Amino acid sequence: MAENAPNYAQVHQIKYVKLGYHYLISNAIYLLIVPILVAMLLHLSTLTIEDLMNHFAMLKSCSTLVVFLATVYFMSRPRNVYLVDFSCYKPHERFMMSKQYMIENMSKLFDEESLMFQKKILERSGLGDKTYIPIDTIPFKYTFSSYLNEAEEEIFGAIDDLLAKTRVKIGDIGIIIVNSSLFNPSPSLSSMIVNHYKLGVNVITYNLGGMGCSAGLISVDLANRLLQGQANTYALIVSAEIVSSAFYIGKQRSRLLPNCLFRMGSSAILLSNRSSDRPRSKYQLMHVVRTHKGADERAYRCAYMDEDENGKRSVSLSKDLMAVAGEALKTNITTLGPLVLPMSEQLLFFASLMARKVFKRKMKPYIPDFKMAFEHFCIHAGGRAVLDELQKNLDLPEFLMEPSRMTLYRFGNTSSSSIWYNLAYSEAKGTIKKGDRVWQIGFGSGFKCNSVVWRALRTVNAAKEKNPWTDEIQDFPVHRSHPDA
Repeated sequence: MAENAPNYAQVHQIKYVKLGYHYLISNAIYLLIVPILVAMLLHLSTLTIEDLMNHFAMLKSCSTLVVFLATVYFMSRPRNVYLVDFSCYKPHERFMMSKQYMIENMSKLFDEESLMFQKKILERSGLGDKTYIPIDTIPFKYTFSSYLNEAEEEIFGAIDDLLAKTRVKIGDIGIIIVNSSLFNPSPSLSSMIVNHYKLGVNVITYNLGGMGCSAGLISVDLANRLLQGQANTYALIVSAEIVSSAFYIGKQRSRLLPNCLFRMGSSAILLSNRSSDRPRSKYQLMHVVRTHKGADERAYRCAYMDEDENGKRSVSLSKDLMAVAGEALKTNITTLGPLVLPMSEQLLFFASLMARKVFKRKMKPYIPDFKMAFEHFCIHAGGRAVLDELQKNLDLPEFLMEPSRMTLYRFGNTSSSSIWYNLAYSEAKGTIKKGDRVWQIGFGSGFKCNSVVWRALRTVNAAKEKNPWTDEIQDFPVHRSHPDA
């Protein structure tokens, strides 16, 4: 046994060598510039007043060029976009339903085999017993009217809370973007907001449908692009999934999965490009990277809405979903990596790639250490299997997965709004510090993988925060045994 024990001294030596390597590469630019500046200063110190006067015309021309180039840069650079604040909707307790209560109320709707299948999925799902399901009548007799009631409850609840937080007048908001994948009535949900709050005729509205659980991050990208063209503007993003409209009563197992995972939830986010809003804003938008794998037939159909053999319309989740999500993530981080990773990690990744592709070395691909780029990871809480796969692919420790796992446990899969419940968890825990970098990752039908990166502009004081976690954050994290144990 002693012979197989790890050499801890060697492990620590390797660790410090790697830290030294990262420090050297990360500071290489300073190590190069400082000697050059010193040499220039030494040279200038040898010049006489007459020499300086002879070079005055050239210095004046160079200064003019520098001022011109600086002016062009500042005039053409993208506008900064700030996240003033956000809100996550917490449903009323009357919608709270345990897994056992849900199974009991579904007993009259499904045959024994389908019921037992859903019970098994629920037990392995990672969901707790305090998630929310919109129940107008039991057992689950939904109508178009109930869909609309759910939409109003979630959307107006999130917006009202956001307006109270930010003290922004609803009439000052110039852009409204709503994303809801499955429920898209006419007039649209964005028009419903305009009507409810009696907004002006100049408000610009967008309604995104059918884009799955990553639609919230797509909305951030759209808002960012719109804010680049309009000065001093607010953009409101609302993410809501009307889960009652997706409830499936049938026998196909691939269609029964959403019944077990999706739950009530919504979010409202206020973005601004006003420089005056920077001091009170929580975050600044740094990067948006979008990946679309829809050209691949397997990826396109892995989360697909159609009808079963009895003509019942619903979303089917294929067995290829996890593999497709993993491939989409790898494509996405290949683009994101150079934007956020330190040069030391990029060089290690490139060296690994060259060794495998050019020199045909048999070795595992080097997984960049994204912990060096981010302090917080907000991964879409799609299900336990999704989080397990992401944790494995990104080599993340459990404490960085905590916000996502606790969101899944407490609120279930709230679709595109889940990443905001993740961030709200971190805020309620008091772990968001000024300068921290946040990576939000979303997956959606199509198939899409999207990333958004934020930088915290201030330390978030948990004692002053009010979000769905505030009154119960002391009860988390919940330590659960693995379902396969």
